[in-house]
Amino acid sequence: MKAVIPFKKAHAKSRLSPVLSQEEREELVELMLNQVIDSVKEAGIETIDILSPSMYGLENLRGFRVYLDKRDLNGVLNSYLEQAEEAVLIVMADLPLLSPNHIKEITSTKEDICIVPGKGGGTNILFIRNPSRYRVMYYGSSFLTHCSIAAESGQNIEVYDSFLASTDIDEPEDLVELLIHGKGAAKDYISRKFRLEISRGRVGLSLI
Repeated sequence: MKAVIPFKKAHAKSRLSPVLSQEEREELVELMLNQVIDSVKEAGIETIDILSPSMYGLENLRGFRVYLDKRDLNGVLNSYLEQAEEAVLIVMADLPLLSPNHIKEITSTKEDICIVPGKGGGTNILFIRNPSRYRVMYYGSSFLTHCSIAAESGQNIEVYDSFLASTDIDEPEDLVELLIHGKGAAKDYISRKFRLEISRGRVGLSLI
């Protein structure tokens, strides 16, 4: 089994631009990537590949294979799956609440496919036991699409239900979840910029 993490640093996370500058967003995504890598390693997965359009943000990464490809996410991942000869775990790089235990549980599924849904119908993690029999189609309601692809190819699905594994950091309100539930470098970085603003309604952010 091996893990693959798509990553892009340049102009990352534009939906966070109301609260973070481009430089801050790029710093945050690099911190989140490193936390995801650490969780995957601690879960016992030794082979970790990084897919990226450039080496920006990966210059100091050691011990990992980096595949440079400027195609869109679906194109590069489907090419990767076609060539894979063992089970593949696809993990998005913006999951700082992900733990090694989550990964162990996901990869211990007895089904052909384990899917971790993201917010708004997305897909955060895919464990694919037979990658040559599967293809991905991210963007839009990719969770439903990935379930359909598995069904059409006669493969069984497990949906992994976890608030922490399903929390990707895309919108300003997601930073609230990072501050409440997170730990490590990504949380520390955001904690230096924001504090929780607690009112009678939902918890929000305010600048320090």
